[in-house]
Amino acid sequence: MKKLMLCGMAALMATSAMAQEEAKKDSVEGFQFTTVDSVAITPVKNQKNAGTCWCYSGMSFLESEILKKGGPVVDLSEMYVVLETYMDRAEKAVRTHGDVSFSQGGSFEDMIMAIKKYGLMPDAEMPAGVMYGDTLSNHSELSKMTDPMVAAAAKSRKLQMAPDGEWMWKKAVRAVHETYLGKAPKEFTFQGKTYTPQSFVKYLKLDAKDYAMISSFTHHPYSMGENIGEQFVVEVQDNWRWGTCFNLELDDMMKVIDDAIKNGYTIGWGGDVSEEGFTRDGLGVYPDVEAADGPGADQARWLKLDPTAKRKELTQKPLTQKVVTPEERQKGYDNFETGDDHGMHIFGIAKDQEGNKYYMVKNSWGKTGKYNGIWYMTPEYIRAKTIDFVVNKNAISKDLRKKYGIN
Repeated sequence: MKKLMLCGMAALMATSAMAQEEAKKDSVEGFQFTTVDSVAITPVKNQKNAGTCWCYSGMSFLESEILKKGGPVVDLSEMYVVLETYMDRAEKAVRTHGDVSFSQGGSFEDMIMAIKKYGLMPDAEMPAGVMYGDTLSNHSELSKMTDPMVAAAAKSRKLQMAPDGEWMWKKAVRAVHETYLGKAPKEFTFQGKTYTPQSFVKYLKLDAKDYAMISSFTHHPYSMGENIGEQFVVEVQDNWRWGTCFNLELDDMMKVIDDAIKNGYTIGWGGDVSEEGFTRDGLGVYPDVEAADGPGADQARWLKLDPTAKRKELTQKPLTQKVVTPEERQKGYDNFETGDDHGMHIFGIAKDQEGNKYYMVKNSWGKTGKYNGIWYMTPEYIRAKTIDFVVNKNAISKDLRKKYGIN
């Protein structure tokens, strides 16, 4: 058994090393990256046609947490967590008569709830796409079936109850979800031992109390001074559980990310990927078009560029990045330029050929782009476009935990 675990870990590290070497050799029209520091991750997966980035990034985050604790290499089932989360979101939508939206999106609060409430299981027990003969998700038809059902229940004046006390609508919605996603087993075997989803969490030594949600906005007081320890609800649609975040000063928010990687931890990141500096080839940059080396130096030509040409101009080589202040960050959130588009997994730090810093980020779009599913994002992009992130509290320095009351 021990030999099997060591072989699995060796294969994992070898895959990670190969990916990093490929990233060094390849480039995006002038970008060349060298890894400075990285934490072990599991292989890149593909969420395909489903709005489940929150779960793929969340499970990836937990898989790295398990490795950090000395646990086994495990591929966690996204669809099990998706099934239970969809059901919880459906109930919230009905109880609020539709004021909470029912959709495929979610947040890292759903991952934390999985640890608390549902438990976890290996992917082999409930893989994506298996119910319709595929190996990847496609939730388009599923949503067309369940969205009207939940909406009808939310608008009902009186709901019918089954003899066992459960809503009839909920039984119907669960049946449809299980038809498309699969029915979760009550017990399963992993490495020769039998577990329930809840006992599997205990075996993996995961505890929901170990995690904190972090953000930085100025429309709420920072979690310090007379407001020490206070958290706020991030006002985005997919935070339907109304999960709360510690509100850190912007520089401190960034320090948490750096300290985490330095200490062998990773970050589950949620933010905006709609910017022109976020490419499908593996870049997330936030260039200053007014800088001397920026494409905006030639304003007449710049203004005439179509969106595709503009994106290429911004991302063909390292450029001076914008200085992102708390005020600019807040403005982007307030005017809806910054939204909760996507969830990804930050696991390392790299530099380009000019010595500029980047975060290494695992995506869930398969092995796409120049770096086989890994993105390189500048600190300025992260400063500007982060909505929130989840981190192990032990990754945060004692000084910052004391300053913000993170216990």
